[in-house]
This record gives sequence, C-alpha cells and structure tokens, in this order.
Amino acid sequence: QVQLVESGGGLVQAGGSLRLSCAASGRTLNSYAMGWFRQAPGKEREFVATISWSGGYTYYANSVTGRFTISRDNAKNTVYLQMDSLKPEDTATYYCAAGRSTTDSIGSYRYWGQGTQVTVSS
Repeated sequence: QVQLVESGGGLVQAGGSLRLSCAASGRTLNSYAMGWFRQAPGKEREFVATISWSGGYTYYANSVTGRFTISRDNAKNTVYLQMDSLKPEDTATYYCAAGRSTTDSIGSYRYWGQGTQVTVSS
C-alpha cells in the first residue's frame, strides 16, 4: 500500500506561483510513475502532468505546458508540481497519484491522495 498526502495549495493571484508537494508513505515511490490531476467544481477530473519512476520522462497536458513543472525526489519519497503563471482557470483540487505507467489515463493510477485546493484569483 502507498499513502499519498498533498500539500502546498492555497490562494494566489493570477500570474503567481505555487509549489505542490506529494509525500508518500508505506512504500517507496521509486518503482512508480507519478501523476498530478485536478478537478474543478462540476467538472471531471483531468490529467495535468506525469513523470516516470526515474524522473527521466515527463508529459504535460496542453493547458499547462510551459507553465507547470513536475519533478520528483525519490530519496525523499516526494513528488512536486511547480506551477507558474497561474490563471483563474487553474483553480481546482489537485491530486497526486501513483501507478505503474507514465500515462495521462486516470484508470492507470492505483493510489491517490486526498487532494489540495488551489484557488487563483483574477
């Protein structure tokens, strides 16, 4: 079992930055691909970014490419999402997830955190 806990969310003005963290316990993350997803009120959960177990491969949703950066520190069992140039449409609950494949498919991720709220004001 892997337990994931997100942190770092909050309220920020448009154009600002936030750094989300996802800390794991129970098992080490170095054999898992990790993903970030988000869900806005009334909308389906959507893919944001994913990173391979080694950190050597990353992939982003078009809506965040060039603004968000996913990274990981396997020694700290933690994954990060650096979010820059934030827009009001980035407002959502952000979730991290662990799975066996580096993919944008929600169904491929087995373990999920409880989420952290990000609100971007205009």
